Amino acid sequence: MTAQSTSTEREVPNAARSSAIMAAGTLVSRGLGFAKTILLSVALGAATGVADIFDIANQIPNIIYLAVAGGVFNAVLVPQIIKASKQHDRGTDYVSRLLTLMVLVMGLLALVITLSAGWIIPLLTTNFSPAQLSLTITFALWCLPQIFFYGLYAVLGQILNSYGSFGPYMWAPVLNNVVAIGGLLLFIVLMGSQQMQDGRAVTHTVENWSASQTLLVAGTATLGIAVQALVLAWPVKRLGLGLRPRFGWRGIGLGRAAKIAIWTLGTMVVGNGAFLIFTKIGTIATSARESVEGAVAGPYSLTVATQVYLLPHSIVVLSVATVLFNRMSHAATNKDDDAMRHILSRGLRTVGVATVFGTVALLVLAGPLGMLFSGGRAPAGALVGIVLSFLALGLPFFSANFMMNRVFYSFEDARTPFIIQITLTTIGVTLAVGAAFFPPQWVIFALAASYTVGSMCGVVVSHQFLKRRLGDYDGGRIIDSHIRMATAALGTGAVGVFVLWLLGGYDPQGYAWISIWSAMAVLAITGTVMGLAYLLLLKLFRVQELKEFLQPVLERLGRGAGSR
Repeated sequence: MTAQSTSTEREVPNAARSSAIMAAGTLVSRGLGFAKTILLSVALGAATGVADIFDIANQIPNIIYLAVAGGVFNAVLVPQIIKASKQHDRGTDYVSRLLTLMVLVMGLLALVITLSAGWIIPLLTTNFSPAQLSLTITFALWCLPQIFFYGLYAVLGQILNSYGSFGPYMWAPVLNNVVAIGGLLLFIVLMGSQQMQDGRAVTHTVENWSASQTLLVAGTATLGIAVQALVLAWPVKRLGLGLRPRFGWRGIGLGRAAKIAIWTLGTMVVGNGAFLIFTKIGTIATSARESVEGAVAGPYSLTVATQVYLLPHSIVVLSVATVLFNRMSHAATNKDDDAMRHILSRGLRTVGVATVFGTVALLVLAGPLGMLFSGGRAPAGALVGIVLSFLALGLPFFSANFMMNRVFYSFEDARTPFIIQITLTTIGVTLAVGAAFFPPQWVIFALAASYTVGSMCGVVVSHQFLKRRLGDYDGGRIIDSHIRMATAALGTGAVGVFVLWLLGGYDPQGYAWISIWSAMAVLAITGTVMGLAYLLLLKLFRVQELKEFLQPVLERLGRGAGSR
């Protein structure tokens, strides 16, 4: 056996092991994140004015961070740091100067944006009353400092990833969620949960909201993001790089990164700028809620549904893509297009096992999921379920497009993703503006549908650019695998519909709609049956990617058996 083959055999288990560690961290974090969402819905309701207003203020920091710096940190820094790590000092000088620069930039950005809250918020809302506008600005002043901590978390995380330490970056959000959950539990104990009457909030409203309530909800949300970032300082220190503040950024190679960053910055500004437009359009539902009879889906309903719909992507796709991106970067450095095609094909087929099943599972279980994440209130749960159904159809396309774009960034080509994003944003904004002309109670549904159409278009557009760069990247095999997976998923969906029917999922007075606990029971039973059915059907249709998808779990079981 050659040294090269030995190295290759070692690399695959290491990649699988790293993916498993990150997936476990993401799974725990997402589980706690969902617990936080449930508690927030219990505290504020899922279709109320206060819930919408807090959601808007709490989402803006993340959107602004991603628009201004997120893409630069997540896509550009890894190849640059990997190159620097091969220097005689393991990249200490480069990373020290880079970290110093990023801390200064993100600190200044957070300060300027926070001080501009009174000007920014009116631009991002539609027809808000003075009371609604005032509360949104108050929440924003507490939440906007998160921009700095999002940036710090991203930079420290990418340093860790570049040096092969993947776990801490995925596990740090666990602490964030623990802090936020503590704040919400205190809120519910001290202030009480939201009470609804005729589809409207009667306990916590814009008119009776207090500074103490703001501190418990918004203050602990920001504290959680700060803890998430600061906890990464310890594993970064353990890398042994001896990082310290260093100024002077000429002559260390940041020029090349800056050129790439300009294109990436443009891509993120365009893409996340569109989300700010979507946010403004979504507030049409919030401002019209008092004049519309019955429960109305607002921005918070869309955020909750988005969190649920992105679960398969967050657990599987991000974990696989983070590891494969490093391998893509090495293939790009070695100018090995064959390896790049193999990595991309493998990645698309492997994540498809999860995303195809995720789509069908979300469609079947949309009602109980909506009930679970709406605080156990059936009208709001039904609204979340409808939004979730629209989003679920785009899941495989969203994840595939994410994987495809990693190829361009590994080649340090940020210009192509910018062109792709311009195209997709034009389509998305056009659809979103069209949604604004729907009746207020349908606006959020129309926005969710526009997201799905945009994700589908994304795969088509990215594919055209990839064919020019790589040629045929095993497209026939990718399509064949997805057809087999889709066939298995459709059979699984039929099984799920039958089980859900038996449990009263299609009866407004049925067991699935009684409470949070009944919804959880229905989800556990139906989800388990669907999962087992999917595994059996994948084996029946000879989907080879199943083995690769389960490889990390099988390896751990094998090592456990061997140790005995």
